[in-house]
Amino acid sequence: MSLRPILQSDTFIITSEVGPPKGTDLSHVMEECKLLNPLVNGINVTDIQAAAMRLGSMATCHLIKDTGGEPILQMVTRDRNRLALQSDLLSAWALGIENVLCLTGDHPTLGDHKSAKPVYDLDSVQLIKAAKGLNEGHDMMGETLEGKPDLCLGAVVSPGATPLELQILKLEKKVAAGAEFIQTQAVYDVNIFAEFMDKVKYLKVPILAGIVILKSAGMARYMNANVAGVTVPDELIKKMSAAGAADKQAKEEGKKGGNVVATSIEIAAGLIRDLKPLCRGVHLMPLGWGHHVPKILAAV
Repeated sequence: MSLRPILQSDTFIITSEVGPPKGTDLSHVMEECKLLNPLVNGINVTDIQAAAMRLGSMATCHLIKDTGGEPILQMVTRDRNRLALQSDLLSAWALGIENVLCLTGDHPTLGDHKSAKPVYDLDSVQLIKAAKGLNEGHDMMGETLEGKPDLCLGAVVSPGATPLELQILKLEKKVAAGAEFIQTQAVYDVNIFAEFMDKVKYLKVPILAGIVILKSAGMARYMNANVAGVTVPDELIKKMSAAGAADKQAKEEGKKGGNVVATSIEIAAGLIRDLKPLCRGVHLMPLGWGHHVPKILAAV
């Protein structure tokens, strides 16, 4: 089923995410999508994530569509001006891609081509407005289109950001511009997320809580130190640290580990259970661990 009818229903929504490769070998991505398709309502495809050059999101989305999946095209404004953005939105629709998550995108200085020139002709709110205009049958200059798309538009928010008021203000603008669903930055502190949801309950838009699957205690500490708006509680870090230590000891003894993976699955499943009463769904960001998503969902 297409994403929009599910958003308009009472179904608890689950989306996941894949990242195109740095090259042309999509075999791993396609296998992961075939595994995810029966379990999730949509699969995000990142758009040159973290400003590191990769195969394109649109091509990957088109191939996911061929596997029977429901792709969500992530589109950043970093790399294209308004001409190219509108053209790519129309191209996506022509290729059968119905869902677009509108983002600003990380600055090139954070990626692997640090001398690349950023564009940022539009911001994420303006991109949503432009896409909404295309849905209505006109471009940003008011020119009538010969055939129009009907894109389901999404946006992002960081529920743990400080000051939160600025995030909520921008979220209001995104919803007013035409966003039909919201996916959030990574959530690990359920209490912080509950406070955010209470403050935005007047916004009648489905919000999916983001969960980045933890791979290690070091990863959790890195996010606390470097990813704005993300707080991984000490309790979860201690669990991952203990699991890592147990795996290290098992390796030294010539035994099979698996404690880190099991603990990661346990944490993600627990977060889904705790978040389920608070929002319309969750967005899982496996970062290459998509093959563990079935176990996570089975443990919820």
